[in-house]
Amino acid sequence: MSNQFTFMITENDVNQRLDLYLVDHIENLSRSHIQKKIEQNQIFVNDRVVKSNYKLKLSDKIDVTIEEPKPVEIVPEDIPLDILYEDEHLIVINKKRGMVVHPAVGNYTGTLVNALLFHCDDLSGINGEIRPGIVHRLDKDTSGVMVAAKSDIAHLNLAAQIKAKTAQRKYLTIVYGNIKEDEGVIEGAIGRHATDRKKMAIVFEGGKDAITKFRVLERFGEYTLVECSLLTGRTHQIRVHMTYIGHPVLGDPKYGTLKSPFKIEGQALHSATLEFVHPITEKKMFFSASLPEDMEKILKVLRLKMKR
Repeated sequence: MSNQFTFMITENDVNQRLDLYLVDHIENLSRSHIQKKIEQNQIFVNDRVVKSNYKLKLSDKIDVTIEEPKPVEIVPEDIPLDILYEDEHLIVINKKRGMVVHPAVGNYTGTLVNALLFHCDDLSGINGEIRPGIVHRLDKDTSGVMVAAKSDIAHLNLAAQIKAKTAQRKYLTIVYGNIKEDEGVIEGAIGRHATDRKKMAIVFEGGKDAITKFRVLERFGEYTLVECSLLTGRTHQIRVHMTYIGHPVLGDPKYGTLKSPFKIEGQALHSATLEFVHPITEKKMFFSASLPEDMEKILKVLRLKMKR
């Protein structure tokens, strides 16, 4: 089944962006969802395909077709998990690089959610059937510590801590180039890339505020080991921000400009520590995960070069 919508533009709506107009006129559809429909040629203006930022004109006719999503069954799978902590309320794991956190279109198996459904008797339902238990996420090729909730109460509490920044997350990354400053703060709103909709970018209109603190741990001339702290949690934030200041993450297939001379699948980015207050016991919890083997090997090579 599908829902059909037709809109005629009046004087009050002239010069408004197409995607913003539709967000205000179609219930329960996010801007990103509408932008995806525009990219998929399911939204037409005057029987023509236009871009999300198209400025509406008087008497424009907008035709929209919204297909209802087909139900998807997420199957539990016996996938090994590196569990750092677990109780009846939550589970903390060290996610390996290459594992997708939750199912998405065209990728419904082999994810962390599939593994959690097999391992846990219960997971919170706050994020629906596709993302049970998922409080926050890591990119597919980012490894390290993350927490999942087994109950709705735990989920809401943990999500509130992350939003309020009382839950602390620190990442370790190897980036290209020698960062001159010992530490600093990167600020730049993040939104969809203007021409590549699969990428994020620093934008000056329509983006979300993003702030990353960084601290240099080691310098290797052509590379730098950096600790990053997120003051906001935007998609690909560290990867976008480090690229923005001219130091892309080593091995990053999406934002990197150079081919990695080291053997590594995906970006050298690792969620090293996670600190939060237990949602039920109110006890302070701290977890850390060692760097993956490939990042350790890269650092070993770089340290040996520095000694020569």
